[in-house]
Amino acid sequence: MKKRLSPAKSPLPKFQTDQEAADYFENHSVARVWAQLPEASQAKPLPALAKKIRDRHASAKSPISLRLAPEQITAAKHIAAAKSVGYQTQLRMWIAEGIRREAKRT
Repeated sequence: MKKRLSPAKSPLPKFQTDQEAADYFENHSVARVWAQLPEASQAKPLPALAKKIRDRHASAKSPISLRLAPEQITAAKHIAAAKSVGYQTQLRMWIAEGIRREAKRT
């Protein structure tokens, strides 16, 4: 196990700007000193961002299994590609459209 350096003895120079750091890493490798670099602290999001993440997670989609004929999948992929969307997104849009249409009838 390699000895870790304290943050005060980091093998990397201190950078004044992001551009200075970018220029340095464009021309230097940290492969030789990687194991000696200090660990970064765990990032903690602001409370508002954490709430948004929790809300998004709570409203996440549920996976289901749906059996379709290979021709249907191929057709959906071609149509979705023509619209520049993923075929699963296209299928979800068709399902949502059908649900809205049926809900209006009842």
